[in-house]
Amino acid sequence: MATFFQSVRQGFANRQGGRANGGNANPNQQRSQNTSPVTGNPTNPSPSSTGAPVSFPSNPSAIVEDTMKTGGDPPAPEETKWFFKEAYSKLSVKGNFMPLAAKPSYLDLGDWLAHQTVEQYRLINYFIVTIQETNHNTNTAICNATECPNMSAGRHYTYTWLNHERKPIPVPACQYIALVQRWIVGKIHDPVAFPTDSPFGRAAPSFESSYPTTVGTDQEGKKPIPAGPTTLNRTLSDLAGRDWVGKSAGFPESFLSDVRTAWRQMFRIYAHLYHAHFLNPFWHIHSPNYMDLNSSFCYFVGVGKLFGLIGDRDLEPMQDLIDIWTSNGSIPVDCSNGAFAITQ
Repeated sequence: MATFFQSVRQGFANRQGGRANGGNANPNQQRSQNTSPVTGNPTNPSPSSTGAPVSFPSNPSAIVEDTMKTGGDPPAPEETKWFFKEAYSKLSVKGNFMPLAAKPSYLDLGDWLAHQTVEQYRLINYFIVTIQETNHNTNTAICNATECPNMSAGRHYTYTWLNHERKPIPVPACQYIALVQRWIVGKIHDPVAFPTDSPFGRAAPSFESSYPTTVGTDQEGKKPIPAGPTTLNRTLSDLAGRDWVGKSAGFPESFLSDVRTAWRQMFRIYAHLYHAHFLNPFWHIHSPNYMDLNSSFCYFVGVGKLFGLIGDRDLEPMQDLIDIWTSNGSIPVDCSNGAFAITQ
């Protein structure tokens, strides 16, 4: 376990460092000659106040809030997004991601979820860096507080951040994404949250049968005290105390909760990338990188659904695209049905 996950985490650090030190690319030098699927730019959310500077909380429990209805009437339906059309749902790979999603039989589930979390963050970080590139015409990042004043996924989904007082506050998308990055990287490199040392690295001390001790012996320290009666109807996990995902591999009891939080937050970043930046930069500037974006997101959703790391309600902003991949087999049936969904 230690060797496996430690190599994964070190590889992630090396790749992240190499990408970060590569410098900002000039989007205008990479502009594709591909014909735009639509005339004009995507509709951005209306500007709003971003509030006071945000202090970083210990847990990024952002809240989904539907867009406020005007005058009691439901909001006008949005025009179908291009990425919700089958013609623009293509992947850059053939087949599906089940071979990469399924847990090898020899690995602990905690190890596998830790690996998947690190790998999924490595993949999404590539696209985050893309929208953080500087547009040399405006001297601002592609995703900035003016263009993306809220962390949103279309007009109907806005994500807010909880401050230290547990109050939801709106923040610009670029700031929200930076907070998520900080939280996930902090967890990945926390040896308590994501340990790399085997819990069985040190051998338990052994004693001679006559070694004097008061643990499990009578007062004279010589004669062992027999254990009390037990029952075969109790599970081993009950006999050993409370059980949780990753316990046998040394992960803390909060591990699964942290993984699900990371998954939920990464999904929100994907949703924003599609709704706010599919055309710019992924179509206009970096085409055909939109197919790489599709492939990465399809892989992410497949793993998330296979192990029950993200709920259906969370996936709603991208459901139409997910339905396309489900119907054409890009997301396998076992993933769609949550064949190995964790229920705890």
